[in-house]
Amino acid sequence: MELPSPATAMDEKKTTADGAWLAVLAAGIAAAMHIWKLPAALAGIQTDLGTTLVQAGLLLGIIQLASVVGGLATALGGELAGLRRLLITGLVLLIAASLLGAAAPTTELLMASRTLEGVGFLLAVVVAPALIRKVTPAQRLNVALASWGAFQGLATMIGLAAGALFLQAAGWREWWLLMAVLTLLPVPLLLRRVPKDVLPADAGLRSALRRVGRTLAIRQPWITGMVFACYTAQWMAVLGFLPSIYRSAGLEGPLPGILSAAVGGVNAIGALSAGPLIQRGLSERRIIFWTFLAMSAASMATFAVDWESIGNGILLQFILIAVFSAVGGLIPAAVTRYSVRIAPEDGSVTAVLGLTQQIFNVGNFLGPMLFALLATTTGGWDTTWWLTSGLSVLGMALLALLGGPGGGTVKSVRDPRKSLSAQRKAQM
Repeated sequence: MELPSPATAMDEKKTTADGAWLAVLAAGIAAAMHIWKLPAALAGIQTDLGTTLVQAGLLLGIIQLASVVGGLATALGGELAGLRRLLITGLVLLIAASLLGAAAPTTELLMASRTLEGVGFLLAVVVAPALIRKVTPAQRLNVALASWGAFQGLATMIGLAAGALFLQAAGWREWWLLMAVLTLLPVPLLLRRVPKDVLPADAGLRSALRRVGRTLAIRQPWITGMVFACYTAQWMAVLGFLPSIYRSAGLEGPLPGILSAAVGGVNAIGALSAGPLIQRGLSERRIIFWTFLAMSAASMATFAVDWESIGNGILLQFILIAVFSAVGGLIPAAVTRYSVRIAPEDGSVTAVLGLTQQIFNVGNFLGPMLFALLATTTGGWDTTWWLTSGLSVLGMALLALLGGPGGGTVKSVRDPRKSLSAQRKAQM
């Protein structure tokens, strides 16, 4: 019997490890697509259910409601029940809620199903980065976390483009049913590729509460969540209403959805660029500061100028909003990298992610509603840059509270590579 060469064995081991975190990434993209299945369908929903523009803003934001109140509870659940188990539970809830939404006869019942989708989305995305950190070898961790930072942009691109094309041939209710089927696809991958949860010896409620409490006692997770909220509020609002903005500019058919999908997709460019920038010595705080500045300038140029009166104005506006999204992708990647290393040695990485998720989803919840309210009150989209630029300025101001020239290094920072090594030694 011929034994495999060392190189072949290493390749197989690398493929297996990649399979685990790629399965988690696929689950995160499927979960986030439920946020972005709505924008392309808004016109159909408004016609079918009589939904107003402000109600549409609420529909865009209400999926974040569970995350506003349940991030820490989910983190605690991850400590008690296991990360893989919670991720799969989240996907199952998303499937059930999408099926219920497909049958909703009123806007109010559709909102209720979106709220349940929010619970599923929360369970999936809070535990996913911690699970990636757990199953990925140290030498692949930078690639895995950078890829996770791009999951929202990828989900936006796929969700908006697929929705725009599918809705040319079918209705929004059929789109909801298809999304339920697509969300089922990552479940077998998770069961096959990701190891079963092995809870620590001190996995009881009291120990979990103690780890969470120690994490909440430091200021960095709180501030990080608020900084992230300043980004997500404006990005969610702009991308959520972009198909409607293009329709109001006279574009028809699938084009508004496809252009919006392209804007969402380029967000991944920024997310994947954060890792190399940090490797070259740029701190997370510096990256976030300059990103907010660039987003503010791009959004102001996008909405303050009357592009419809200029030749090829729609094309120029598209380029500007694409820059807004592409540059903005640096922030989730930088925040994720920062978040997984600021938990105290005796704290909980999942609690950091849960708290951050809970805070920034306040921005996700309020952003679309404030964006729609501003447009409705002032009579157009041209004033919405007041909100986006204001949030960028607030985000830059909050960075000063993190402390430290490198972005707020915590004395008791947990090194993910060291933690992974320790976990493997403990399992040997």
